[in-house]
Amino acid sequence: MARHAFILGGTGQIGRAVAAAFLSANWNVTISHRGGRLDARDLIERGAKVVVLDRDNAGELSSKLGAGADVLVDTTAYNWKHGRQLIAVQSSIGRFVIISSASVYRDDLGRTLDEATQTGFPELPDPIPETHPTVDPGPATYSTRKVALERILLDNASAPITVLRPCAIHGLNSRHPREWWFVKRILDRRPIIPLAYRGTSRFHTSAAANIAALVCVATETTGNYILNIADPDTPTVAEIAGLIAHRLDYHGRIIELDDPGHAPLIGRTPWSVPRPFVLGCQTALALGYSPAVTYAHSVGATCDWLVADSAKGDWKERYPALASYPRDLFDYASEDTFMP
Repeated sequence: MARHAFILGGTGQIGRAVAAAFLSANWNVTISHRGGRLDARDLIERGAKVVVLDRDNAGELSSKLGAGADVLVDTTAYNWKHGRQLIAVQSSIGRFVIISSASVYRDDLGRTLDEATQTGFPELPDPIPETHPTVDPGPATYSTRKVALERILLDNASAPITVLRPCAIHGLNSRHPREWWFVKRILDRRPIIPLAYRGTSRFHTSAAANIAALVCVATETTGNYILNIADPDTPTVAEIAGLIAHRLDYHGRIIELDDPGHAPLIGRTPWSVPRPFVLGCQTALALGYSPAVTYAHSVGATCDWLVADSAKGDWKERYPALASYPRDLFDYASEDTFMP
C-alpha cells in the first residue's frame, strides 16, 4: 500500500516542491491550504488530494487528517502553539518534518539576523554546523519563535521529528523571490547595477527542490534530527548577478562598490551581508541526502518564471515578502545620484 504524506502549506513554494517529490516516489499526497491561494493544478492532475484547512481553528487539523499520515510535513509552523497542535495529533502520525530557519543561529555576542541592523551582523563560523548555539525560545522575534517551536516538539513529541533549517529559499512559485532585485532592474533597462560589499557577500541559498529532496530522505530515517539544508554551491552576490545577467541577456554594467557598513544605501541586494552566512550540511549528506540542483543550474528557470509571472500584476501584490522590506528595493533616484 502506498504511503501517505500530509503537507501543511502544500500550495506554497516549499509545499509544492515537497508534494511533487512525494508524488514522483508514488506516495499518496494530501496538500492543505487556507483557501486564499490555490495554484496546484499540476499536482492535482498527478493525483494529489487538496483540503482547505485553517490551523488556527480548534480541532480542524485533527479533522482534516482523518486516519492520519505516515509523514506530516509542516511548512507553516512558526511558534510554540503550532508545536502544541502537532503534538495533539501525533498518535496518527508516523513522522513529523518541520521547516524551521537558519536565522535561529546566534554569535558569541548574541547577535542574529533578526536584529542585525540594530546590533550588528552576527559573526558566525563558516560553515555553521547544526550544533552551533541558537537564540533562546520566546515570543520576541521570528527566530525565537522558531526555536520555541523546535523545543516544544523535540522535548515533548513521541513521534519522531526532523527539523530542517534552510537559509535563503529560492525557486519557482516564491512569494519572496530575491532574484527580482536583479530581474526588475534588467527589465527596467537600468544601465548600471551596483553591488555593495564589492559583490563578495555569501548568504547561502536553499533551493525548494533541495529541501524537498531532504524531506524524502528524512522519511526513511529513525530518531530525531536537526538538519541544515542549503545548496551545494555558495555563490557570491557577484556570481548571482552574473548568472542572472547572462540568462536575461543584460548588456549594462555591474559595478562592485566598497562599503564597510552593514546597511549600505546603494547596491544592497537581499543577499548582501558584510560577513558570510553559510550552512554546513554534512549531517544531511551523511544520512544519504543528495542535492537535486545547484543554484547555478536552477536560477535560470527562476528568472524565466519571474519574467512571465511579474507581467500578471503588481509585483508588490505578487511578492509580498519583498514588498514588506523596510527599505525601497528599487530606489533608482538614489542610485542615479550616487553612481557616475
